[in-house]
Amino acid sequence: MIYLGSDHRGFQLKEAIKTFLIQKEYQVEDLGAFEFNKDDDYPDFASVVAQKVSEKPNENKGILLCGSGHGVDMVANKLKGVRSALGFNRQVAAQSREHEDANVLVLPADWVDELTAKDIVGVWLAKQFDGAERNIRRLGKISVIEKDNFK
Repeated sequence: MIYLGSDHRGFQLKEAIKTFLIQKEYQVEDLGAFEFNKDDDYPDFASVVAQKVSEKPNENKGILLCGSGHGVDMVANKLKGVRSALGFNRQVAAQSREHEDANVLVLPADWVDELTAKDIVGVWLAKQFDGAERNIRRLGKISVIEKDNFK
């Protein structure tokens, strides 16, 4: 399942990404915002998406959007098992899957247009974790940090 979320600054682009994913026959659940509201707050949507990904971090994926991407990325990475990465181009997005096994993609809606965002999403979803020893070792270290900090 792919969970989507955005605040007002990412709302329009989220709607376009949702349509794109549905047309590609992905299972998608939109967790808000459900309408444009200039006064909404990104933590409200990022936390819900991250919680869903956290429930099954090896199966579920999330895509979050806000203006810069920074806010939703920070929120998402507060939940155990979530590996959220800001993907501002196709190469960075691909590497986040291949090296860090990212399960949440963050798009900076103020900085990527719709066509670029769709390209980034497509690349991110097509890539798999490469399983390289160094990357497994690094993810293991992240797991230890999580165990120490999520009691």
